[in-house]
Amino acid sequence: MTPITEVDGRRLALSNLDKVLYPATGTTKGEVLHYYAVTAADALLAHLHNRPVSFLRYPDGPDGQRFFTKNPPPGTPSWVRIAEVPRHAAQQNRQVVVQDLASLMWAANLVVEFHTPQWQAAAPGIADRMVFDLDPGAPATVVECCRVALWLRERLAADGLSAYGKTSGSKGLHLLVPLEPAPADRVSAYAKRLAVEAEQNLPDLVVHRMTRALRPGKVFVDFSQNAAAKTTATPYTLRAKAEPTASAPVTWVEIEDCRTPAELVFLAADMAGRLERYGDLLGPLTDPDRARPLPAVP
Repeated sequence: MTPITEVDGRRLALSNLDKVLYPATGTTKGEVLHYYAVTAADALLAHLHNRPVSFLRYPDGPDGQRFFTKNPPPGTPSWVRIAEVPRHAAQQNRQVVVQDLASLMWAANLVVEFHTPQWQAAAPGIADRMVFDLDPGAPATVVECCRVALWLRERLAADGLSAYGKTSGSKGLHLLVPLEPAPADRVSAYAKRLAVEAEQNLPDLVVHRMTRALRPGKVFVDFSQNAAAKTTATPYTLRAKAEPTASAPVTWVEIEDCRTPAELVFLAADMAGRLERYGDLLGPLTDPDRARPLPAVP
């Protein structure tokens, strides 16, 4: 029988709690739900707040079928918030907005990665943060991503902007920058300019184009996730990888000191201790007082 639990006054059916989702670590679905309910809820909900969510679903674990969905899944409870998001001039798209613990646990029970845009549902396409997705092409690793991140931090600081890092939960690194609201196309243009500058200054390390042939041994500085239609893995989400890796905020000291890829791999079991030690390292992204204006792009 599927157990029924009550979360903030909402009744939820939580299914297959003993199912092993991550065979490499033996992590069960019940342990994944515990991670979201107890470990990550407060910090994760702050970064999901008012943002339409796209789900990468992997109900049978990372080795099973995976599929991406933006529309509310069949059976979405009536109490889950749904936002009308413009897809183009003639059509609206409906997406879930995870605003509370009950909605978070309903979504987590579907076994999902959480992905969100750089803008909020009330202002589609008006970004309040900027992202750089640093993606290493083998044999480059996250170690090389850290070198690029340090260059970008200094370059952003020269324009009065502060950057905060997190692991992608896969093989790379994300840099996030709080902004005063600005159109996504302007943010994309600025991010592209810095990606090009990074390649000019670090030609043996950086590439700003997605062309696969250019990427071996280099770090692709992906600025495209600032486009209004794009999303990025939400901080603290677990990923559909061999192990339950989290998209984990990291300190600049950890980025500066990184010498091996294993140093920036964090599993669900690591996150309670990190949150206790550091709090939410990405908290400045949700503080309007930390936002700064986007510099003009020539």
